[in-house]
Amino acid sequence: MAQEGFDFNACIYDGISYLSKSQESAAVDRIGNASPIICTVQTPSGYTVADSVFAERIKSRVKNWITACKDTNKKPEDALISSLRKIVSGDDVYGSRPCLSIDVCSERQVRLVMETLKNFVDVIPLLNPAKGGTIRPVRVVLTSSEEDRILLQKELQNEEKEHNKRLRGFREVIDLISASQKPVVAHNSLNDFTFLHSKFLAALPSTLEEFRSSLSLVFPNVLDVNHLMKEISPQTKVNNLPACISYLKQRFFAPIDIEIPNQAEVNEVKTLGHDAVKISQLFAKLCSILKIAPRTPEAAEGHLPDAIECYTNSYCPCFTSSHGPADVDVSVRTDNTRKISSKNLVFLWGFRDVTSAGKLKSLLCGSHEVLHEFDVRMVDKSCAVVAFRNPGFAEVMLQLMDSGGICTNILKEMLADGLTAAGYETYQKVCELGLWEADLASSMGKALEEIESFSETQSKELSGMCWNDDEMINLDDL
Repeated sequence: MAQEGFDFNACIYDGISYLSKSQESAAVDRIGNASPIICTVQTPSGYTVADSVFAERIKSRVKNWITACKDTNKKPEDALISSLRKIVSGDDVYGSRPCLSIDVCSERQVRLVMETLKNFVDVIPLLNPAKGGTIRPVRVVLTSSEEDRILLQKELQNEEKEHNKRLRGFREVIDLISASQKPVVAHNSLNDFTFLHSKFLAALPSTLEEFRSSLSLVFPNVLDVNHLMKEISPQTKVNNLPACISYLKQRFFAPIDIEIPNQAEVNEVKTLGHDAVKISQLFAKLCSILKIAPRTPEAAEGHLPDAIECYTNSYCPCFTSSHGPADVDVSVRTDNTRKISSKNLVFLWGFRDVTSAGKLKSLLCGSHEVLHEFDVRMVDKSCAVVAFRNPGFAEVMLQLMDSGGICTNILKEMLADGLTAAGYETYQKVCELGLWEADLASSMGKALEEIESFSETQSKELSGMCWNDDEMINLDDL
């Protein structure tokens, strides 16, 4: 589907309607539904004299109504008289069937009506929707035969299903996934499922344990690829899908790959929702490396393999809080470990004919006094990262790029042709929003558009993603 350019996110671009389970219950209580009450209303206990009188009056009224409906010798009446008679007697029609509306003053009277109607095998009682929390009248529908009664019950059940489906909206997707009882594979499951719980189930519980217990009723087996990664390398914390896949490709042989063509027509679509495909690919690679068979006797009995089961429903944060400080250090894991502040990194893209870090560095070197003590690394073919050893130089370079203060003519031409620079916070925005395109340059450009679309005040309030100290960039490769 991804290779054919299928857009996994097409159904949600214009927004979706949905109700959580708790919201749906409240909505049903508030607006009601035309549904059978045979199994939902309890039998009253302890009859009083008033109850007996009320029940006998209802029994007599229903009996006379049924007799009148079945009377084949009825003389035709004037339309006005017929309308007045229906208003006074409560006669109506439900579809093509005769219907009687019985007003009640309390829930106890509702139970009394239901109990009385058990004496009539050819009627079906319904609760009539009402607004404002008032007691709902009971509607009695007369059927012509046992077959007609069964048919009406099926119609009511189908109506209720459709009504509830309209209320649920997009939550129907969540319910279908839950009903399958299949394991759900995610990346950063705590973030994903706290969102799903709050939107589609109910408000978040006060503790993590309560959250885990509540979620397990809907999704009994949740697997996070980040936790599976710990089985391979406990010290490695990889924070995005392309980095995870790249990490595995460099260190392990796992003959599982998914090719998504990077054609222009595919790239023109904003986001195809390929994260789901990438998560599937990463999970398959991890299972291959860990020798976890996708089908085992244990899985057939509803149990996951032990190698996977120990990582299910683990909702410990894979990252530190995204609301933490943005001035994190990027560590370098080498024999001589050295740390560089993220403030000293600049991302460059839009260099068309430059294909190597060395060539780009030679173009930058000497174009300004700050461009002497620095290193360059190609992140991919479209984007490079410049690491400065002196604090403040990265900010100066960004200002120079914005003002066009670069000295050399070649760089001025590159700026005119689209050379762009951004700080580490733009890359954080890519990671935070999952803006992964075919190349990092497209992702960074998209992140810049996102940042520029907010006001200055709003952008200050947006917290960046806080990276752990042991997440490292190897300066030996720069």
